[in-house]
Amino acid sequence: MNNHSYAIQHWKFKACDEKEWKPARVPGTVHTDLLSNGLISDPFYGTNEHDLQWIDRKDWEYEASFDLDEVWFALPQIELVFDGLDTYADVTVNGVHALSADNMFRVWRIDVKPLLRQGTNTIAVRFRSPIAEDLPKLEKLGYDLPASNDQSELGGLGDRRVSVFARKAPYHYGWDWGPRFVTSGIWREVRLEGWSGPVIRDLHIRQDRVNATAAELTAVVEIETAERWEGQLQLSTGELSWVRSIALEPGTHIVEVSAVIAQPKLWWCRGQGEPAMYHFRAELVVVGGQETVAEASVHTGLRDIKLVREKDAAGASFRFELNGVPVFAKGANHIPNDSFLTEVTDERYRHEIASAAESGMNMLRIWGGGIYEQDIFYELCDEYGILVWQDFMFACSMYPGEPGFLDSIAREAEDNVKRLRNHPSIALWCGNNEIDSAWAHYEEDGGWGWKKDYTSEQREKLWADYEAIFHRILPQVVERYGGGVAYWPSSPLRELTGDANQHALQVTGEGDVHYWGVWHAVEPFDNYNHRVGRFMSEYGFQSFPELKSVLTYAPESELALESDIMLAHQKNGRGNQLIKEYMDLYLPAPRDFKSFLYMSQVLQAEAIRTAIEAHRRNKPYCMGTLYWQMNDCWPVASWAGMDYYGRWKALQYTVRRSYRDLMLVIYEPEEGPISVNLISDLQKPVGGQLRLSLYDMHGALLKKQVSKVRATADSVVEAAAFTREEWLEGRDPRQVVLHAVLEADGHEVDSKSFYFVSDKELSLPQVTITLLEEDGSDGSRYTLVSDALARQVWISAEEEGIFSDNYFDLIPGIPLTVEFRKRGGEGSAEPFVAGHPGKLIVRSMADFV
Repeated sequence: MNNHSYAIQHWKFKACDEKEWKPARVPGTVHTDLLSNGLISDPFYGTNEHDLQWIDRKDWEYEASFDLDEVWFALPQIELVFDGLDTYADVTVNGVHALSADNMFRVWRIDVKPLLRQGTNTIAVRFRSPIAEDLPKLEKLGYDLPASNDQSELGGLGDRRVSVFARKAPYHYGWDWGPRFVTSGIWREVRLEGWSGPVIRDLHIRQDRVNATAAELTAVVEIETAERWEGQLQLSTGELSWVRSIALEPGTHIVEVSAVIAQPKLWWCRGQGEPAMYHFRAELVVVGGQETVAEASVHTGLRDIKLVREKDAAGASFRFELNGVPVFAKGANHIPNDSFLTEVTDERYRHEIASAAESGMNMLRIWGGGIYEQDIFYELCDEYGILVWQDFMFACSMYPGEPGFLDSIAREAEDNVKRLRNHPSIALWCGNNEIDSAWAHYEEDGGWGWKKDYTSEQREKLWADYEAIFHRILPQVVERYGGGVAYWPSSPLRELTGDANQHALQVTGEGDVHYWGVWHAVEPFDNYNHRVGRFMSEYGFQSFPELKSVLTYAPESELALESDIMLAHQKNGRGNQLIKEYMDLYLPAPRDFKSFLYMSQVLQAEAIRTAIEAHRRNKPYCMGTLYWQMNDCWPVASWAGMDYYGRWKALQYTVRRSYRDLMLVIYEPEEGPISVNLISDLQKPVGGQLRLSLYDMHGALLKKQVSKVRATADSVVEAAAFTREEWLEGRDPRQVVLHAVLEADGHEVDSKSFYFVSDKELSLPQVTITLLEEDGSDGSRYTLVSDALARQVWISAEEEGIFSDNYFDLIPGIPLTVEFRKRGGEGSAEPFVAGHPGKLIVRSMADFV
């Protein structure tokens, strides 16, 4: 093969109105380069965000020089490839203009051989201010476009929101959990590619029909050649191979090779089976010889994935079927892991996806206000068996409809659908986040109140532009290139009807649901039990990160709910006050602000536990629960279950228990008996023993009941039902706890504690918890025992890592053993490894009130 690739390195940068160059890192951003050169303070500390808004008003320039020898110039084709330019960029090669880019999400490839010379060459990239670039577009339009989360005021723009005009990550302009850092930079790899003869531009393993008997596939190979070429196209995987003779004229060609694999190993999501993968290789081979002139390879899994929407008595189903098996989706919404995308290492990605798998998840939704993620994100989802609901990058805004803008969107969609379509984890392409329901075109008083600011003519224009993007351009791209994966126009949506029945403005019996009555509307937690849809794609509740994380952005003197720094690191208007209002309803008053941090996590976990249990209890009516949100892009009070540093909050441990494939749920409705439900996502029947025990606060057994239980495959079974009077028998409900244990094959499968009053009303005693290191564990396993009921026991470790359980209840006489696994760290083959946690601190709720 006569192909060469050269990563361009050794970059420098400066503001265009300055003279002094500084070293730069590529991939990178202006903000991180300024920081690494000591030119700005830590953007995440204190209120520094407010002082760094000048950066996006400037133009910035990057430059690199490199030498090319005569070997390169023997190649007839030399291209300069940018995998990502953020966002408005002019590229020159040896002083000659070569490219103007205007879309962060596209790959830019240009022929530069005529511009190169032997010896030293220089590439310069000038980034135009996205603010200065887009303000004239707003003025030309003559009216604002809705962009609810664009923090233009913080950026010094008043109410002039320009984010919608740039094909750039929307969250860069701020969100209700993230800061406003409108970045510029070469954010993905840049390289030279030189080649002669034919080259394979793309290899897609299209899965025409896949089941346990056979996988009928088509390798769709895109080949470019500058001269006529004859030979063979060979496709292989393992010991199997298929060959086709081809003759190509100069130009770009799509060549297909059919392949059948008998009894394939199927790719399954977590909990359903192994995520088996195949490695396919396509080669162009000279006829009569063994010389390979070009090749490409793909790592993919064979599976059949469908979004099933069937009419029924309640409306219509909304469920995913993988290889013919209905999957109850358990997961969360993913946002970018950093405000500065190039700071996210491979290890940080693995930590997130491994944490999702550890938490029992089988799906993540990549939300539409961030980015089409890096390749490694999807590779890890493939590896761990995590399905991906993939939004296109549009969120909570109305977008312009100029022909050039629409053309850019179409090219962006094609680039990313083609890049990601070989990943078996991709389960759905979704047009946007919340725009259909926010605008609510067919309901005059529906939505977020946007329509009232526009004339009838403007409304029709905005809706026509919306339909052009989400009802025409994007579905056409997915249909053409997506390999059969379904498209869903907007989340949430009931059905694409073209009338008022389209908008998901309330919980109904069809489509997917974003339920925010709890939190935004300050509804009680119990409403989670009554607002259950067919697929719960968003809902959430906030908390603070732990003290260790808070102290990375605030000094001790600022540890107060309404301090300037706490408010700067709370992007949701009334967020801090909402946490306090809910805490006053459900929990005892924390003794100080540090205790408030802990209590906020307990509160968040209780909210989401209630929601998840309600959703799973209502299977198969409800077939998915994705809470908001998995992760953070900076250290902040937010809806995340795992903070910016990857530290698991109470929520993450609660989710881990709530997403078990076999789980007990105890539920007390407003009227009727208390029920103990056995929920199974397993594809086989299970049987076991249910043990119910009533204890007082000091561990005395007051009442006990044992019964046999059995659940069919993939089912919800009421294992027991009783009234509170039956179990309390006149006892003080503040002084007792009901403990349910499910045993199967002599092992405890799950356990749950149930309280007859809220935490606010419980009579919690002071406790002494003993921590005993298990012999032979090298400090990784510990057994905890308590002399009285300990609620929400939190073990904190000196080392970074996770416990097998945390934020749990300890009943006297019932010891609990936990294992600590250290975070693997950069370069480690494993995300978590057994190790010593260092100093341990054990506390319970009684220590914080």
